[in-house]
Amino acid sequence: MNADMTINSARRITAHNPLLWLIFSACSLLVIGIIMISSASMDMAAEVMGNGYYFVVRQLIFASLGCLLALTAANTPLSWWERSSWLLLGVGLFVLILVLTPFGRSVNGSTRWISMGLFNVQVSEVAKLCLIAYLASYVVRRRDELVNTWAGFLKPIVVLSLASVLLVIEPDFGATVVLMTAALGMIFLSGVRLTRFLPLIAVCVSVGALLIVTQPYRLKRVVSYLDPWKDQFDSGYQLTQSLIAFGRGDWTGVGLGNSVQKLFYLPEAHTDFIFAITAEEFGLIGSIAVLLLFAVLVLAGFSIARRAEKSGMPFAACFSYGITLLIGLQATINIAVNTGLLPTKGLTLPLMSYGGSSLLISCISIGILARVELERLSKVVDEKKGGARPAKVRGGAVYE
Repeated sequence: MNADMTINSARRITAHNPLLWLIFSACSLLVIGIIMISSASMDMAAEVMGNGYYFVVRQLIFASLGCLLALTAANTPLSWWERSSWLLLGVGLFVLILVLTPFGRSVNGSTRWISMGLFNVQVSEVAKLCLIAYLASYVVRRRDELVNTWAGFLKPIVVLSLASVLLVIEPDFGATVVLMTAALGMIFLSGVRLTRFLPLIAVCVSVGALLIVTQPYRLKRVVSYLDPWKDQFDSGYQLTQSLIAFGRGDWTGVGLGNSVQKLFYLPEAHTDFIFAITAEEFGLIGSIAVLLLFAVLVLAGFSIARRAEKSGMPFAACFSYGITLLIGLQATINIAVNTGLLPTKGLTLPLMSYGGSSLLISCISIGILARVELERLSKVVDEKKGGARPAKVRGGAVYE
């Protein structure tokens, strides 16, 4: 950004500004996540790792690093992301290919991680952000072609299809669904007619159905999802244990640390099913509170994107829409899986589940959204007062 945020522009960040709601909801979810990971993982960590605080200490380290990366992203000009779109596309596709080589690490039959020594990087998290940045740049550069011609519409679809194929090979069907849905949402919001999506939607549904039918474990998940109690000790085990957690939670929950399902009954209690443990310990009231925080975060993201669009910042608006769709869709799918509304998928709950890759990318995404709003405010001030210097964000505050 070529203009520095002034004190007057800082005063414009009022209680009605979506930036404050974004930071409030993200920080709240991050803190709740750390508390719930501590509760959900302590017994399992003590048994498996020999240290009850193993997972929560690592999550605290990831959270600290994530906050630093969020501040870095908030101080990185959006022009860098736009200029680097081809580089980011290359990085996204490269890591998706690299994980399929001997550098990839397999866990539970899926090769989704690359070992970095102290921790593993889940490549789909990195690739999703990189591809969304590229697509935002493409939409801005080729908007007329995208909106008016089939060729312009199909070019990004080909790139996304290549990334989807690589994700399916891992396999990571959940990340594929999130990426494709968020990307199509961005293209639709750019002004492409809905009729152009109908053939693509038909193809995606057909391919998805084919992938489910041809893979026995996926078909088994769908069948068990329809009636998990029919085979509650095999294919329906995770879902039934998750539903038991919700039932035990009742209205107000059994209390922090008093979950029974986390005691080796519910697999992945501190990762994919953290929401179920939250529901068990804090009940319906706690579950609704988490849902409301995610709703506030998503609405704040869309509000930031809309404001950027009205201020004549097309790349910032498109990038913000894409990031918000990624976070919102992943949270929706994870919560739907926990409650039995969707078949079981290995997707983390953003900002809450244990996992360094997901948390770091989520924090970077929040930092980018914050940057969008800061640049918009700076542009408003610049239009009124003339030249200024780049914004500096320290500890969530804006300084001259």
